[in-house]
Amino acid sequence: MSSRSTLIRPPPDDPRKSNIENLLELTRLSDIDPDLFTNARPLWHPPGARGVYGGSVIAQSLSAAYPTVAPDFDIHSMHCYFVLAGAADVPIIYHVERVRSGRSFATRTVQARQRAAVIFTATMSFVRAGAGGARSVAHARGPAAPSGAGAPRPPAEEDGEGGAEDGAEDEDGGGVLGGAGGPFESRRLGIVNAGGARPEAKLARAWVRARGRVSDQGGRAAHLAALAYLSDSYFLGTVARVQNLFRGCDDDDTATAAAADDDNDNDDDYDTPRHLRHASAAALQRLLEDEDPEAARAVARGEQPPEHPLLGGRPELGMMVSLDHTIYFHDTAGPGGFRADEWMLQEMESPWAGDGRGLVLQRVYTSDGRLVATCVQEGVVRLKQEGQESSKL
Repeated sequence: MSSRSTLIRPPPDDPRKSNIENLLELTRLSDIDPDLFTNARPLWHPPGARGVYGGSVIAQSLSAAYPTVAPDFDIHSMHCYFVLAGAADVPIIYHVERVRSGRSFATRTVQARQRAAVIFTATMSFVRAGAGGARSVAHARGPAAPSGAGAPRPPAEEDGEGGAEDGAEDEDGGGVLGGAGGPFESRRLGIVNAGGARPEAKLARAWVRARGRVSDQGGRAAHLAALAYLSDSYFLGTVARVQNLFRGCDDDDTATAAAADDDNDNDDDYDTPRHLRHASAAALQRLLEDEDPEAARAVARGEQPPEHPLLGGRPELGMMVSLDHTIYFHDTAGPGGFRADEWMLQEMESPWAGDGRGLVLQRVYTSDGRLVATCVQEGVVRLKQEGQESSKL
């Protein structure tokens, strides 16, 4: 891996920290400006995607902002825009601007730059613990319980297949960084109302958690950064799932790429045939409903057997690019506590898609059903047009 991917030579992994903490570590450039930070380690570029995994930049922006607020302040919302695709072989510089520091709320903006160009922006609001007073209105939506079946149970640790429910799929590291060294684990639970005719009524669910134990040294900020990282996985692809689109591989492999300027001819979009050539055989096999490995290998070579019912009977995704990402954090410092290294339930849905874009919503719950985050994302979701080789934003 090129040494240009970091400004300073990456330090060895700290064995006291979890994989995700090491991955997201920042170096503070105090000699230049105390509000400048850079990635300490290389960031992952999903195969076939236009840039680095968006969750990395979201999480590192949050980590950069945290040292600039008082210790009794915690994040409650962040609003992000992907401006350009982030290159994996170029260091990212995060510049924090201290917009306002009030008694109850503090506002920060973060710009992520590569080669002086802004690739990502975020505006964040932090709230002082206890600012709401002793008496406060309170309510929260719980996990969905379709058909009276009750909320899903977290995976049992002793379950060799990793899932406590029929149909749960194991994902090792979400495809990110690959294998057992990946920073998180996820177990997909399938789609509620999968056979229904209305995409907006379907609900995709998964269990996720950071791999290993997040260190005490990292504190609550490390758990919140891990949650921010996880929130971008298996998200925009919800549109493709509820629409039953044919897509090249797992959403974690089509992971969020930044949007590019309309006139930037040097920026490649996510293109299905190109993407398929990078997909793993296992990922492709999961896409083929009859689990035809020979067809999967053919698709991986860039071929699309017209006789295959899956490839011939479904609209094909041509391009999928995240444009923005919002996270609202709920009661993460509350009495129940919150740990990103314990199982969390993701519920994702798409209330709208049209005009080449899609909107997705996500709720994140602790294993005991407490709502800790609500996320919203809009992205470009374009079908492959007849005779079209690739798309440009």
